[in-house]
Amino acid sequence: MTARQLESELLARCVAQTNAACEGARDQREANVFRLAAMVLQSRLPKQAELLMRASEVYFSGHSVQPLPAADVLKNGWVVSLPRLRDMLSHVFARETNIFHVA
Repeated sequence: MTARQLESELLARCVAQTNAACEGARDQREANVFRLAAMVLQSRLPKQAELLMRASEVYFSGHSVQPLPAADVLKNGWVVSLPRLRDMLSHVFARETNIFHVA
């Protein structure tokens, strides 16, 4: 799978999580990415940020691992950059909102 495909899947998982289409993070990677996504979206999309943070917290409370610092998530390559994550998620959520308003 290419980096763009992985990023696209990650964005789709974030959207699905906020639409209650999934039941939380599947693994530590997702939980950390949901946590970072929540942090970068907090001022722009507080509702979605809250749902993503909750999904992350549920994962970490049920497993014996702690959230990683943002630098480690970036170092692991799970997120390319925080501004890119914010911009891509903002774009995806804006598109989702427009789809729902048109229908």
